[in-house]
Amino acid sequence: MIELWFTIIAFLWTGYFVLEGFDFGVGMLSPLVSRNATEQRAALQTIGPVWDGNEVWLITAVGAMFAAFPAWYAGVFSAFYLPVTLVLVGLIVRGVGLEWRGKVANPAWCDLGIVVGSALPAFLWGSVFADLLFDSALAALAGGAFTLAVCALHGAVFLALKTTGPVRRRARTAAMIAGGVTVPVAVFALSSLGTAPALAAMAALAAAVALIWRRREGWAFTATAGAIVLTTLSVFMELRVAPLPGLTLAEAASGDYTLTMLSWIGLIALPFVLVYQGWTYWVFRKRVLVPG
Repeated sequence: MIELWFTIIAFLWTGYFVLEGFDFGVGMLSPLVSRNATEQRAALQTIGPVWDGNEVWLITAVGAMFAAFPAWYAGVFSAFYLPVTLVLVGLIVRGVGLEWRGKVANPAWCDLGIVVGSALPAFLWGSVFADLLFDSALAALAGGAFTLAVCALHGAVFLALKTTGPVRRRARTAAMIAGGVTVPVAVFALSSLGTAPALAAMAALAAAVALIWRRREGWAFTATAGAIVLTTLSVFMELRVAPLPGLTLAEAASGDYTLTMLSWIGLIALPFVLVYQGWTYWVFRKRVLVPG
């Protein structure tokens, strides 16, 4: 049961980083790929139907940590209280910006909130997990720079995949620029892990840049998503040995009865959540048309 729930938590964090990753990227890049209000609205429309659903993965992952591994949850969220609080502030500011920009006369402050509220969590989550693994300020900075760059690339590729016209062209250019930054940052940040998934993640990021250059946005998005999956896998392979310094999974876990009850709840609820979110993406699968 302990290994099963660790795997479930790793899966939930992976889903969160893949899905919120392009949300963050779109939020950061939308002003850069837009030249007027229509284009800005179209860029944000690509994530409009899904961004709040993507955040459910974070809530579920944190809730599963609390229930299945309370000592791990307590250690992580007490040690990183300030950055996690700033993540929550960023998510709130971004949510307010996305919900209110169409309801105010001047949406400039909403757009600023979306950019800051996207960039802040993208950077801080990488910093938190890198510091958790290596207990080093330099590693935390490198981890934050890596996740920020990857989210920018992931979001740019998503925009190129989901829009048409001038926004698509600028998003492709943004993806090439972001890729040129992301690959060397990934080499620096992931080489310290030294695992096969980490090396494969570097290759996937390089492949994404080549694919976007060839205008294969669908495959490029698959490559960036794959890089995030592989990176998260590599991180959780390390955390499986010691989720916190001096703490094993067995010591961090809840009792057998609690884990058994959680397993029945997860068996019933998780398939419905996955099916519903998959249906949402299927319904909103078409490109957003942009004039020009």
